[in-house]
Amino acid sequence: MPRIYARRRLSLLAALTGLIAMAGLFNGPAATAALPTPVSAATARTYLASLTVATEDRTGYDRDLFPHWITISGTCNTRETVLKRDGTNVVTSSACAATSGSWYSVYDGATWTAASDLDIDHLVPLAEAWDSGADAWTTAQRQAFANDLTRPQLIAVTDNVNQSKSDQDPAEWMPSRTAYACTYVRAWVQVKYYYDLSVDSAEKSKLSSVLSGC
Repeated sequence: MPRIYARRRLSLLAALTGLIAMAGLFNGPAATAALPTPVSAATARTYLASLTVATEDRTGYDRDLFPHWITISGTCNTRETVLKRDGTNVVTSSACAATSGSWYSVYDGATWTAASDLDIDHLVPLAEAWDSGADAWTTAQRQAFANDLTRPQLIAVTDNVNQSKSDQDPAEWMPSRTAYACTYVRAWVQVKYYYDLSVDSAEKSKLSSVLSGC
């Protein structure tokens, strides 16, 4: 069985965190709680210490190897689902397209009222995942990763900020809002741990540095 499924499952803490996040959705999305709450800094530090350190290898990467966006419910695909989750007073058409609403981008602090101004960021980029273990996954496993709404992996942010991030890891790029740094690296480590992805030495050093101040 591939290691992605053979290894770890969510801890009780992560499960409770997911329930808390879901409860938040029923009460209406909060501007600064756009994605499932990541594990604590202490848990992230423990997770990080257990990750394999390896040199990245992007050979063979193709974005099409990670099918997205898939249908989540009814006419809503993953992008549309995240837009509804992360926005405030979001109104959608019969095709599930967001026609109005307000979105706060936690990466840069900007607020938008047009869905077209937002990208859905893969917090751990698809290319980064490929470099650190996803090259050995099946297409179904890569599809699950690319559309993961359970882990803190997908978030609506300013489109050009997402494009400037591209496929960089935290050693190369961090959100300009320093207030979000801890949340960002906690989420990064949680996703890498859950999917049993490796980290490179510079990436681990940066993650350790940020987590030490959380």
